[in-house]
Amino acid sequence: MAVEPLAASELHIACDPGGLGFASTAEIAPSEGIVGQDRAVEAVEFAIGMRHEGYNLFVQGPEGIGRSTLLRQALAAAAADDPVADDWCYVHDFGDPQHPQAIRLPAGRGRQLREAMARFIAELRTALPAAFEAEAYRARREALEEAVRERRERALATFEARAREVDVALIRTPLGIGLAMTRGDEVLPPDQFKTLPPEEQERRRHDMARLESDLQVIVRHLPTWEKEGREQLAALDRDVVRATAGPLIGAVREAFLDVAAVVAHLAEIEADVVAHAEEFVASAGGREAAAPPPALRAFLGDEGLTLRRYGVNLLVDHAGETGAPIVHEPNPTYGNLLGRIEHISQLGGLVTDFSLIRPGALHRANGGYLVLDARRVLSEPMAWDGLKRALRAGELRIEPLGRALTIIDSVTLEPATIPLSVKVALIGERRLYDLLTAFDPEFPELFKVAADFDDRVERSPATDRVYASVIAAMSRRDATRPLEAAAVGRLIEHLVRQAGDRERVSTHMRTLNDLVMEADHLAAADGRGLVGASDVEAAIEARRRRVGRRRELLLEAIRQGTLLVATEGTALGQVNGLSVHQLGDEAFGWPTRITARIRLGAGEVVDIEREVELGGPIHSKGVLILSGFLGGRYAAEAPLSLQASLVFEQSYGGVEGDSASLAELCALLSAIGEVPISQSIAMTGSVDQWGRVQPIGGVNEKVEGFFDVCMARGDPLGQGVILPSANVRNLMLRREVVDAVAAGRFRLWAVETVDEAIELLTGRPMAEVDRAVEARLRRLAEVAREATRAAGEGTAGARDPRRAPRRDRRRGA
Repeated sequence: MAVEPLAASELHIACDPGGLGFASTAEIAPSEGIVGQDRAVEAVEFAIGMRHEGYNLFVQGPEGIGRSTLLRQALAAAAADDPVADDWCYVHDFGDPQHPQAIRLPAGRGRQLREAMARFIAELRTALPAAFEAEAYRARREALEEAVRERRERALATFEARAREVDVALIRTPLGIGLAMTRGDEVLPPDQFKTLPPEEQERRRHDMARLESDLQVIVRHLPTWEKEGREQLAALDRDVVRATAGPLIGAVREAFLDVAAVVAHLAEIEADVVAHAEEFVASAGGREAAAPPPALRAFLGDEGLTLRRYGVNLLVDHAGETGAPIVHEPNPTYGNLLGRIEHISQLGGLVTDFSLIRPGALHRANGGYLVLDARRVLSEPMAWDGLKRALRAGELRIEPLGRALTIIDSVTLEPATIPLSVKVALIGERRLYDLLTAFDPEFPELFKVAADFDDRVERSPATDRVYASVIAAMSRRDATRPLEAAAVGRLIEHLVRQAGDRERVSTHMRTLNDLVMEADHLAAADGRGLVGASDVEAAIEARRRRVGRRRELLLEAIRQGTLLVATEGTALGQVNGLSVHQLGDEAFGWPTRITARIRLGAGEVVDIEREVELGGPIHSKGVLILSGFLGGRYAAEAPLSLQASLVFEQSYGGVEGDSASLAELCALLSAIGEVPISQSIAMTGSVDQWGRVQPIGGVNEKVEGFFDVCMARGDPLGQGVILPSANVRNLMLRREVVDAVAAGRFRLWAVETVDEAIELLTGRPMAEVDRAVEARLRRLAEVAREATRAAGEGTAGARDPRRAPRRDRRRGA
């Protein structure tokens, strides 16, 4: 039975605006939900609810279908019911400054502690100098200093009185204390001493030796007395500092008695303040060191180095939040994920302290949820390894990237680790998920849940109404004009075409949202208050035109005869195949001449595209299937005695896919049977070894591509396209194509076998074509047998003396 052309009603299934139940989207309630992603929603909710280790989430699916929106909504709902995460601070470790300590506080308390310590530092800077300048302190200090002086002077005065009794004077000089013999009130010169009687000289020497010994005892005690005095002064200073700082620290301690770590740290601060009392005395006495350079002064601030270490580095602040944190890190570098330690340059070196520790996204998301783009994490050096290490260890360690890579081994801070409790959600393509599962053994252990977002959902009246609500939400969110029901219907039809199946609707929300805004722009330009179907149609056509430069160049080349494509007449071994070119989200089709030539051979079908490395493996597979069809149908009991060659004419790029295998088989049968093929028909479809036609992709673009070529050469006059029957459900053609089919100027045929396709192309019954093919193959076989027989008779005579020795040598060997 002859295959009848498809009716126009089969080429485009329209959405009935009347069935939507509204006149414009202003009448319906908006919906921010995602359409038809029940499986993905279930996976996301499961991952959020599982609190065990390793149940992190990988959200997979094409970009633009609402993955991030759904995830954001699910996380927001869960985070609202979760407790607020704790604050984290880093503080100076007075026992080991290289290892700053981490303090955990309830949400909001970290900011209170930082402000309290800032006030403490400010008050200490004012109170300590005032305390050391007070009259009471000065009087006590002078009394202590006077007591030390009196003790020294009293000892020296007693010694001096004893010395005077034996005519010895105590001499005080800037270099120290000495003794000298006297006569009266004058010092006895050495030459006069020699004039004294020997007995007096001996007595005086004896007295001098005894006094020198006693003086040495006193001199030896003087440093001890000075030290005791200094200790008394230091104790006085410590008492003053303790009396001044104690109440200030006590006020802070009272506010944080419920946080043991803070209380312990305040005790260390109080001890350190007292231990460094002399620094505050020097400051109060105007004995400050020279002013530091500007860079260091900016680093130290007004409080200087001593007071700076009493501050608080508030790493994570959750004050004012009402639920668990949700962090989206757009730039997941190693430092942005795991934190970093900043430095300032000073005199050719790098200076840092605990206050220059900066948090990463994991710190901010600790106790909540972290959302990352999988591709970006994988593209950043060490970011993926760092993320896995933190999740496995359950703690956050801030380590410079240079040290992690073992490139730099300089001395730096090693902050205390922080316990980690976070749910990580990666967003990426399915291919990334498959690659990570296959090549990273740690990935399945850390990301046990996959949420697979479908790029299309089943179409139904209920689905159409849901899409209408989603479109209404988009319109109100972006402040665009309401859409008429017909405009909504046209948008749904476009999504059906994108899905590639009349029973499915695309879930690509980004495309839908873009079209709504573009149609609104056109409606505004025309001064309309509502967006109509014509505006949507114009927006779709404008988008097609924006990416249509290459399509127009191809059509121009066909019109000018540069690209040879026949749309009329007949030809042997030549068929118009159809291909698709993808440009971002848009695609267009165009015809390509597929030709076949045959000659006597050994049954080989040569794929010229493969021979020159332009054909992909799937295309090569399709050509090999043709050999199976020919052998099974025409040479089941005898060898094929032909060699055929197939090529895409004027194709200078790669060829991939098997959607041209039906056209290649028809061209091959035409060349073998010498049966002309109509050039007014293009075709697409793959074929199996039994000659059954199988569905292909891009059927709408392929049909429209040949239609555009026919339109470029004038109004179509009976041209058409053969396509697989299974692809009829994929047809959502442009209105002008449907109108041309309705007017009989363009036709489409759906076939199930190569026999039906050949009959349409040749206008002959398949039995007649089969006889022509078989007759040609018999002639080729007879020629092959005659050639073989002649070759055998030519070699049956005497041996070629040039070859005999070689054969003999082989036989002897």
